[in-house]
Amino acid sequence: MATDLPADPLKPGRLRAAARFGWLALGALFVALGVIGALLPLMPTTIFLILAAGCFARSSPRLETWLLDHPRFGATLRAWRRDRAIPRRAKTLACLGIAAGFGVFLVTATPHMPLALGAAAAMAGCALFILTRPTAR
Repeated sequence: MATDLPADPLKPGRLRAAARFGWLALGALFVALGVIGALLPLMPTTIFLILAAGCFARSSPRLETWLLDHPRFGATLRAWRRDRAIPRRAKTLACLGIAAGFGVFLVTATPHMPLALGAAAAMAGCALFILTRPTAR
């Protein structure tokens, strides 16, 4: 008996294609955020490109290779992937950006002490994470 039921949308091939498209779209979003970060002084760049490379590793080897071979960002991304290392210049700029961001927050938001201390603790935690990573060769 033939049925007129639609094809199963959860077939493994369709799931793989949907997941691949999702990783590709997420990778493109992270690249866009990384480009914005390269243009705006207080927004990060490298973390978004690291995330994009991870997404492209799951969806598009060609785009992953493009990112890893990029003349400006490729060396940093390869160092992170190989050694979980951050170049000294990137560490310095990241910590300066964190400090500047906190300064802008204090001046423009004039937060109450608990919020200011919470933001300071979160930002100090991020800076500590950055500073404790190995320095890239």
